[in-house]
Amino acid sequence: MTFRAPKGTDDILPPASRAWRRLLLTWEDWAARYGYDLVLTPLFEATEVFARGVGEGTEVVQKQMYTFTDGGGRSLTLRPEGTAPVVRAFLEAGANGIMKLAYSGPMFRYERPQAGRRRQFYQVGVEYLGSREAAADAEVIELGYRFLTEAGMSDLSVQLNSIGDRECRPAYLDVLRAYLDRHREVLCEDSLLRLETNPMRVLDCKVCAPKLSDAPSPVEHLCAACAAHFDEVRAILGELGVPFEEAPHLVRGLDYYERTAFEYVATDLEAAQNAVGGGGRYDGLAELLGGKPVPGVGFALGLDRLMLTLGDVEEPHPLDLYLVVAGERRREALRFTSELRRLGIRADLDLEDRSVKAQFRAANRRGASGVLVVGDEWTEGRVVAKDLTTGRQEVIDVGEVAAWTRRR
Repeated sequence: MTFRAPKGTDDILPPASRAWRRLLLTWEDWAARYGYDLVLTPLFEATEVFARGVGEGTEVVQKQMYTFTDGGGRSLTLRPEGTAPVVRAFLEAGANGIMKLAYSGPMFRYERPQAGRRRQFYQVGVEYLGSREAAADAEVIELGYRFLTEAGMSDLSVQLNSIGDRECRPAYLDVLRAYLDRHREVLCEDSLLRLETNPMRVLDCKVCAPKLSDAPSPVEHLCAACAAHFDEVRAILGELGVPFEEAPHLVRGLDYYERTAFEYVATDLEAAQNAVGGGGRYDGLAELLGGKPVPGVGFALGLDRLMLTLGDVEEPHPLDLYLVVAGERRREALRFTSELRRLGIRADLDLEDRSVKAQFRAANRRGASGVLVVGDEWTEGRVVAKDLTTGRQEVIDVGEVAAWTRRR
């Protein structure tokens, strides 16, 4: 019997995995620059965390969750998104004040597999907890924009909207329901079901939204406080140099969002899969999870879809040095490789007894930028150093290897 990865999942091996590593390292760098600490939550949670937090009427909860009963009779669900678990962890820890958290890891949704839409998919994201300020919204949006730009996304659009809050949204929903009721003939079956329970989700329907271009927008019905908040978000983004486009019909697919909503859109991808991530404000989520009021804003980015838009990006050399052993000096070469690694140099060598020619082929295959030949010169404390990008070769002292590697 031959086993294969489950449908909708992927094995990511070299050389493709090198691009993933670079992307994750870039993410960790940018999250740290903005002061977001790492948070790790379980891969599965009590099902109620998502049913109450994400919303029982959402497609995620109704159709896409991987839910199972454990040996103790508890209903558990593989996490379909990262925000509700982070807020649950914040509440369980009894945390107070401002907390800025960043995460990365796999999420799980039962969907029809296609390019950029997998059943196990990888997300990175941040949550800024404890602040109601518009500046927090702007900082979160800027972080995602800066990361995506450095990752290599050239055709990037930030779509921005405000969807109101618990004060002004009910009046807007009445207006929207009345509009949708007059347009029942163009609504799909799912949208008809949502018309009463969650009409804003109809604006997020890929089938119906193009037919509803004249629908009333939430931004037209904001209360004074929400309008002022949205004005400040836009003003700060302008001051930070983050370009954005207002998208009056943009809503998010999860129930916990209010006020600011945004998406990062790859304009060179098909509309069905061009959103590489998004987020918004969710000041009421902590209360939905049974906790005290904790304002928050955050985003999540799908790395699978981001890799799709980046395409075949040329990766930097994954190895600084590859040591080629000529003769019976493999143990000395191994000890020297260990020293180089402790100095922060990415170095490797072939531990098999292969020819010098085969070892050079391995160096090229592994993507090394340079080669050190441990040969007869070793007895004099020297090695042959070859720059594989230029072809230049020279004999240098062993003590100069680290400096030679770093100055190339």
